[in-house]
Amino acid sequence: MARRALTLALAALLALPALASAADWGGIDAGVSTLEQVRERYGAPSKETRAKVEAYDTMQWTYEGPRAPAGLIRMVVELGLLTPAGYKPNVVRILRLEPKPTIFHRAFVLSGWGVPDGVATEGGQATFYYKIGLLVTFDKDGESAVMLEFTPPQPDKPASPAPPRR
Repeated sequence: MARRALTLALAALLALPALASAADWGGIDAGVSTLEQVRERYGAPSKETRAKVEAYDTMQWTYEGPRAPAGLIRMVVELGLLTPAGYKPNVVRILRLEPKPTIFHRAFVLSGWGVPDGVATEGGQATFYYKIGLLVTFDKDGESAVMLEFTPPQPDKPASPAPPRR
Protein backbone atom coordinates (compact mmCIF):
# COMPACT_ATOMS: atom_id res chain seq x y z
CA MET A 1 0.00 0.00 0.00
CA ALA A 2 2.87 2.39 0.80
CA ARG A 3 4.41 1.61 -2.61
CA ARG A 4 1.14 2.47 -4.35
CA ALA A 5 0.87 5.76 -2.41
CA LEU A 6 4.46 6.60 -3.39
CA THR A 7 3.75 5.82 -7.05
CA LEU A 8 0.61 7.99 -7.00
CA ALA A 9 2.48 10.85 -5.32
CA LEU A 10 5.27 10.61 -7.89
CA ALA A 11 2.76 10.58 -10.74
CA ALA A 12 1.07 13.68 -9.31
CA LEU A 13 4.42 15.44 -9.10
CA LEU A 14 5.16 14.54 -12.72
CA ALA A 15 1.92 16.27 -13.70
CA LEU A 16 2.77 19.55 -11.97
CA PRO A 17 3.50 22.47 -14.25
CA ALA A 18 6.97 23.95 -14.17
CA LEU A 19 6.45 27.21 -12.34
CA ALA A 20 9.07 29.55 -10.99
CA SER A 21 9.94 28.16 -7.59
CA ALA A 22 10.33 30.22 -4.48
CA ALA A 23 11.79 27.40 -2.38
CA ASP A 24 15.28 26.38 -3.37
CA TRP A 25 18.41 25.18 -1.65
CA GLY A 26 22.08 25.04 -2.53
CA GLY A 27 21.56 26.48 -5.99
CA ILE A 28 18.98 23.83 -6.93
CA ASP A 29 15.51 25.07 -7.79
CA ALA A 30 12.93 22.32 -8.42
CA GLY A 31 11.12 22.86 -11.70
CA VAL A 32 13.90 25.13 -12.98
CA SER A 33 17.38 23.63 -12.42
CA THR A 34 18.74 21.07 -14.87
CA LEU A 35 20.83 17.91 -14.62
CA GLU A 36 23.77 19.85 -16.08
CA GLN A 37 23.50 22.57 -13.42
CA VAL A 38 23.37 19.97 -10.62
CA ARG A 39 26.40 18.16 -12.07
CA GLU A 40 28.31 21.44 -12.43
CA ARG A 41 27.61 22.40 -8.81
CA TYR A 42 27.91 19.00 -7.05
CA GLY A 43 29.75 16.72 -9.46
CA ALA A 44 28.85 13.13 -10.20
CA PRO A 45 26.44 11.43 -7.80
CA SER A 46 27.33 8.52 -5.52
CA LYS A 47 24.53 6.53 -7.13
CA GLU A 48 22.30 6.93 -10.20
CA THR A 49 18.98 5.12 -10.48
CA ARG A 50 16.75 5.07 -13.55
CA ALA A 51 13.04 4.30 -13.48
CA LYS A 52 9.94 4.61 -15.62
CA VAL A 53 7.00 6.54 -14.14
CA GLU A 54 3.76 6.82 -16.10
CA ALA A 55 5.69 5.82 -19.27
CA TYR A 56 8.31 8.57 -18.70
CA ASP A 57 12.00 7.85 -18.13
CA THR A 58 13.12 9.38 -14.84
CA MET A 59 16.44 9.49 -13.05
CA GLN A 60 17.44 9.81 -9.42
CA TRP A 61 20.86 11.02 -8.32
CA THR A 62 21.93 10.29 -4.75
CA TYR A 63 24.80 12.10 -3.06
CA GLU A 64 25.87 10.49 0.23
CA GLY A 65 28.93 10.00 2.36
CA PRO A 66 31.78 12.21 1.15
CA ARG A 67 29.75 13.28 -1.92
CA ALA A 68 26.91 14.73 0.21
CA PRO A 69 27.04 18.49 0.79
CA ALA A 70 28.30 19.58 4.23
CA GLY A 71 25.74 19.07 6.98
CA LEU A 72 23.80 16.41 5.09
CA ILE A 73 23.63 12.66 5.44
CA ARG A 74 22.14 12.40 1.95
CA MET A 75 20.90 14.57 -0.91
CA VAL A 76 18.62 13.04 -3.54
CA VAL A 77 17.84 14.81 -6.81
CA GLU A 78 14.95 13.42 -8.87
CA LEU A 79 14.93 14.39 -12.54
CA GLY A 80 12.12 14.39 -15.08
CA LEU A 81 9.23 16.87 -15.02
CA LEU A 82 6.05 16.95 -17.07
CA THR A 83 5.20 20.54 -18.01
CA PRO A 84 2.50 22.13 -20.17
CA ALA A 85 5.22 22.42 -22.85
CA GLY A 86 5.97 18.68 -22.64
CA TYR A 87 8.17 16.30 -20.69
CA LYS A 88 11.56 17.67 -19.58
CA PRO A 89 13.76 14.66 -18.66
CA ASN A 90 16.70 16.80 -17.46
CA VAL A 91 14.76 19.16 -15.15
CA VAL A 92 14.80 18.68 -11.36
CA ARG A 93 11.41 17.49 -10.11
CA ILE A 94 12.29 16.94 -6.46
CA LEU A 95 15.25 17.80 -4.25
CA ARG A 96 15.31 15.79 -1.00
CA LEU A 97 17.70 16.62 1.82
CA GLU A 98 18.36 14.38 4.82
CA PRO A 99 20.28 16.65 7.19
CA LYS A 100 22.43 15.67 10.12
CA PRO A 101 20.73 16.27 13.50
CA THR A 102 20.25 19.94 14.48
CA ILE A 103 21.38 21.32 11.08
CA PHE A 104 17.82 22.47 10.25
CA HIS A 105 16.38 23.30 13.66
CA ARG A 106 12.67 24.22 13.84
CA ALA A 107 13.51 27.87 14.60
CA PHE A 108 15.81 28.00 11.56
CA VAL A 109 13.07 26.61 9.30
CA LEU A 110 10.55 29.13 10.62
CA SER A 111 12.94 32.06 10.24
CA GLY A 112 13.98 30.95 6.75
CA TRP A 113 10.62 30.00 5.24
CA GLY A 114 8.10 31.51 7.66
CA VAL A 115 4.92 30.07 9.08
CA PRO A 116 3.89 26.98 7.10
CA ASP A 117 0.72 26.89 5.03
CA GLY A 118 -0.19 23.64 6.73
CA VAL A 119 1.00 21.23 9.42
CA ALA A 120 0.33 17.50 9.62
CA THR A 121 1.35 14.94 12.22
CA GLU A 122 1.83 11.28 11.41
CA GLY A 123 3.53 8.68 13.56
CA GLY A 124 4.46 11.34 16.09
CA GLN A 125 6.35 13.43 13.52
CA ALA A 126 5.24 16.90 12.43
CA THR A 127 5.49 17.93 8.78
CA PHE A 128 5.34 21.55 7.64
CA TYR A 129 3.80 22.17 4.21
CA TYR A 130 4.62 25.30 2.19
CA LYS A 131 2.79 26.13 -1.08
CA ILE A 132 6.07 27.53 -2.42
CA GLY A 133 7.17 23.91 -2.83
CA LEU A 134 8.62 22.72 0.47
CA LEU A 135 7.82 19.90 2.90
CA VAL A 136 9.81 19.71 6.15
CA THR A 137 9.50 16.64 8.38
CA PHE A 138 10.77 16.90 11.95
CA ASP A 139 12.02 14.27 14.40
CA LYS A 140 9.71 12.94 17.10
CA ASP A 141 10.80 15.76 19.43
CA GLY A 142 9.65 18.24 16.78
CA GLU A 143 12.86 20.24 17.00
CA SER A 144 15.19 18.99 14.28
CA ALA A 145 14.30 18.43 10.61
CA VAL A 146 14.99 14.91 9.37
CA MET A 147 13.92 15.60 5.78
CA LEU A 148 13.34 18.61 3.55
CA GLU A 149 11.70 18.07 0.19
CA PHE A 150 11.72 20.85 -2.41
CA THR A 151 9.29 20.66 -5.33
CA PRO A 152 7.85 23.13 -7.82
CA PRO A 153 5.28 25.44 -6.16
CA GLN A 154 2.05 23.68 -5.23
CA PRO A 155 -1.22 25.07 -6.59
CA ASP A 156 -3.93 26.22 -4.23
CA LYS A 157 -6.80 23.83 -3.86
CA PRO A 158 -9.48 24.78 -6.37
CA ALA A 159 -12.38 26.59 -4.76
CA SER A 160 -15.42 24.45 -4.18
CA PRO A 161 -18.12 25.23 -6.69
CA ALA A 162 -20.92 27.37 -5.32
CA PRO A 163 -24.08 25.44 -4.56
CA PRO A 164 -26.74 25.87 -7.23
CA ARG A 165 -29.09 28.79 -6.63
CA ARG A 166 -32.71 27.95 -6.24
